[in-house]
Amino acid sequence: MPRWLAHTIVVAVFTGLIALAFWRVGYDWNWSGVWDYRQKFLQGWFTTVALSLAALLASTAIGVIAAQMMRSGIALVESAARVYVEFIRGTPLLVQLLIGFYVVASAVGLENRYVVGTLVLALFSGAYMAEIFRGGLDAIPRAQLDSARAIGLSPWQTLRLVVLPQAVRIVLPSVAGQLVSLIKDSSLLSVIAISEFTLNAQEVNSFTYSTLESYLPLAAGYLALTLPLSALSRWLERRFAYEAA
Repeated sequence: MPRWLAHTIVVAVFTGLIALAFWRVGYDWNWSGVWDYRQKFLQGWFTTVALSLAALLASTAIGVIAAQMMRSGIALVESAARVYVEFIRGTPLLVQLLIGFYVVASAVGLENRYVVGTLVLALFSGAYMAEIFRGGLDAIPRAQLDSARAIGLSPWQTLRLVVLPQAVRIVLPSVAGQLVSLIKDSSLLSVIAISEFTLNAQEVNSFTYSTLESYLPLAAGYLALTLPLSALSRWLERRFAYEAA
C-alpha cells in the first residue's frame, strides 16, 4: 500500500472518530461569535510565527556557543555550559518564563515582555540546540581530525572543510524537529500576557463563551505550522542520512 494512501486512511478514520464523538455528545456549535474575532486569531498567529523565528535564530547562536564551551577542554568553561544546559533542560519552561519576566527582567529594568519572552524561549531552546550541536560535532571520527592536521590544515580549515560539512548533515533533521517543539512551546508565552496565538484564543473564548470554537482554530493554526516542519524534518533525515564510517 502506498504511504500516502495509508496516511489518508488513518487521518480519515481519526477524523471520523472525533466527529462521531462530537455528534454523540450533541455539542451545540456557535461559530458566528468566534468568526467576528477572526482578525484576532490572525494577529496572534503571525505574532507566534515572528516570536518563534526570532527565538530560533537566537537559540541557534546560543546552542553553537554552548556546544563549543562544552568541548573547549577548559574545566570552568565546560562546567558553566553544562550547568546551563542541565538547569534549563531540568526545569519547566513555565517557571523559567515567570522568573525571567517577573524577577530577572524587573531587576534589570527590562519591561518589554515580547523581548523577555523571546529571550527566555531562546535560552530554553538553546540548551537543547547545544546538545544537538555537541552530538553532531562529537560524531565526527577523531581519525579525520588527525588526518586534517597531518596534511597541514589549520584549525579553521579543519572546521570549515572537514567538520562543518559533516556536522551540518547530522544536526539538520534534529534542528528542524526542535523548531517544531519551539513553536508549540511558544504557547506558554501567554502566561506573561504576550498577545500570541494561545492568549488571543483564550481571550476570544472569554468574550464568546464558545470554548471549542475558540480552541479548535488554535489547534488548526499550530498544525498549519508544525506539520510542514515535521515533513521537512523527515525529508532531511532521508536526504542527509549519515552512515558512520
